Amino acid sequence: MAVILTAVGEDRPGLTQSLAAAIEMAGGNWLESHFARLGGQYVGSVLVELPSDRLGTLEAAVADAESAGFKVSILPATTGDPLPGQPLAFELVGEDRPGIVREVATALAALDVNIVDLQTSAEDGPMFGDKLFRARARVLIPATTPTDRVREALERISGDIMVDFEE
Repeated sequence: MAVILTAVGEDRPGLTQSLAAAIEMAGGNWLESHFARLGGQYVGSVLVELPSDRLGTLEAAVADAESAGFKVSILPATTGDPLPGQPLAFELVGEDRPGIVREVATALAALDVNIVDLQTSAEDGPMFGDKLFRARARVLIPATTPTDRVREALERISGDIMVDFEE
């Protein structure tokens, strides 16, 4: 069986080790993960494969990680069919403002584009006091949707947005 562990804890050395120890103690295999420091917290998710009769052992082992300062949730993973679409990766940069993530997500959803991976940040811009919004995304676009149409939809959000597609 496969499960997803989500974990949040005040960032300090040893958090990943405590989670890895809990997974190993339960006989699980750490398959894939994403962790980052976010708002002073260490936040992430892990895809774990383990024998179905060991789920209770994992839940008990996670209690040790929680005593080390990690709040951990365990959710079932689904294996489902692969999502349809052509992969596309891009970076978007523009003036930061409230609502920009919603605008980007709305533009993509209107084209039936599925977001596979999204990383965003607000950074100091080249001009004093300006903040830049930066997004790196991997998406799946419908086979009938040209890449230029995705670019145009994103650039219509604002005149200052630049989109660079990775080849």
